[in-house]
Amino acid sequence: MSTGQLNMPQPMGEERIGGLGARIVAAASYPAIMVLGFVLYGVAAGFGVSVTLASYGAVLVCAALITVHEIVLPYRQEWKPARGELGTDAVFMVLVQIALPLLLAITAVVVIADYLDASGFYVHDIWPHDWPVIVQVIVMLLVADFFRYWLHRAFHRFVPMWRFHAVHHSPKRLYWLNVGRFHPIEKAIQYAVDALPFALLGVSPEVLAAYFVFFAINGIFQHSNCRVNLGPLNYIVAGPELHRWHHSVRQKESDNNFGNNLIVWDLLFGTRFLPREREVGPLGLTNRNYPTGFVAQMTTPFQRDLENG
Repeated sequence: MSTGQLNMPQPMGEERIGGLGARIVAAASYPAIMVLGFVLYGVAAGFGVSVTLASYGAVLVCAALITVHEIVLPYRQEWKPARGELGTDAVFMVLVQIALPLLLAITAVVVIADYLDASGFYVHDIWPHDWPVIVQVIVMLLVADFFRYWLHRAFHRFVPMWRFHAVHHSPKRLYWLNVGRFHPIEKAIQYAVDALPFALLGVSPEVLAAYFVFFAINGIFQHSNCRVNLGPLNYIVAGPELHRWHHSVRQKESDNNFGNNLIVWDLLFGTRFLPREREVGPLGLTNRNYPTGFVAQMTTPFQRDLENG
């Protein structure tokens, strides 16, 4: 994962708004859209819409607003995706990010839950079902992110796991649609850590849906090409300013900021990285010719050292 001689990009892209307006958008967009997402979810659920549809609807509206932000106030103009890249990212989004978790939810969860019930192993009492929904969501974020943090570090630490995770690090630029670029085997392992345990614990659909709203909006922002200035929030959430460094081609920079939703575990374990004196350089893998197509990336983890060129 060494970098060699790579040209440093320009620090900022051209934006369609400037001055005070740009500073306001950069500072307010993330918290405002996140709050809007929860308001939309709450209002729809309050009108009797199923929590699943309410959460997906809220996320879709917020994704549209984040797209507008990427267009009017990008972080890097050169990070605009090509049409072919968007098509591949859309396939990853539909098949790996959306369809695969749904398939696992109606197969693995049902099978394991039935097995636990048949074995007399009742685990529902472990979860604090009577706590307020917002508190349950915060607990779920902290617990799920703890396990995802160590899983993510393992994907960077161990070479066989890194070959699967390299698919996610293969883009040379960040924009929100490539948030779903994961190999399905890695995605299934992630599901086993951050979703399956809570489903088996019987966490209510309201809590799971609210967690999904935060998970999805933050994930979209995290990989976006939005120019943002989160300030103190960079000590709580794993936002775009932090996550860009995680996609750096330089290993000493990318082996940081492992948080999925929150950055608190990186703070605790010493892997939070956000230098103030410079901007992130080239992104991606050392092998600048690593295959990028969907079908090709289904097999790249099984080719030794391909990610290193």
